Amino acid sequence: MVSKIQSQNGDNVKVVTKPISLTDPIIVEGFPGIGLVGNIASQHLIDELEMEYVGSVESKYFPPIAVLFNGIINMPVRIYESKKNNLLTIISDIPIHPTISYEVSKVLMDWAQSVNVKEIISIAGIATMSSDNKVFGAATDDIMLSRIKDDVEVFQVGTISGISGSIMAECYMRNIPGISLLGETHSPNPDPKAAASVIQVLNKIFKLSINTDNLMDQAEQIEMELQKLAEQVKSSEVSDQPKREFPMYG
Repeated sequence: MVSKIQSQNGDNVKVVTKPISLTDPIIVEGFPGIGLVGNIASQHLIDELEMEYVGSVESKYFPPIAVLFNGIINMPVRIYESKKNNLLTIISDIPIHPTISYEVSKVLMDWAQSVNVKEIISIAGIATMSSDNKVFGAATDDIMLSRIKDDVEVFQVGTISGISGSIMAECYMRNIPGISLLGETHSPNPDPKAAASVIQVLNKIFKLSINTDNLMDQAEQIEMELQKLAEQVKSSEVSDQPKREFPMYG
């Protein structure tokens, strides 16, 4: 049996999954952006927790591609679950164009509410001039911010753009508790170190014990494998945005 939630505009964007049996699950999402931090961190989470594939997000707006891993074809935007950790993870191997971010995030939140989501964690990258590997954090309300303020650098002023920003805006409007974790990165190239820093924060918040040693060891290999995807992300970014004095996610 397959459950389906689709947008009010028809079949433009739809979520297709097996029945979700989790009770008030936490949803973690990671879409490509600066440093591919969300993509890398989410994939590591899926691998380390041995999460099970349960469905996908489909849209006529997505590029016509299939993703290959060890010779097996898969969908480019996928959903996984961990019954042990009461966790769902949404991961994308394709950048979501800004013009469809609102519609994609709206359909995702419709689906999240249909499975009685408890809270949503959005993972992305943030570009700074610093050489540190901090994790910046923001939340939809004071209660959620108090949970992370001791483990992150609170993102005081700025904007979160793209699909991650749209998802956080939807959380705010729908009163869904949400947290944004932004791994500090210094270039648009894949940054496994920034992803590892975010996972270490997740370990503290949710009392997980996800090992990041192998992620650091495989940094060079990951960079090679995802370099092509990084180029896709760069080509989809808006190049004429005004410069800001505060760090920006893009």
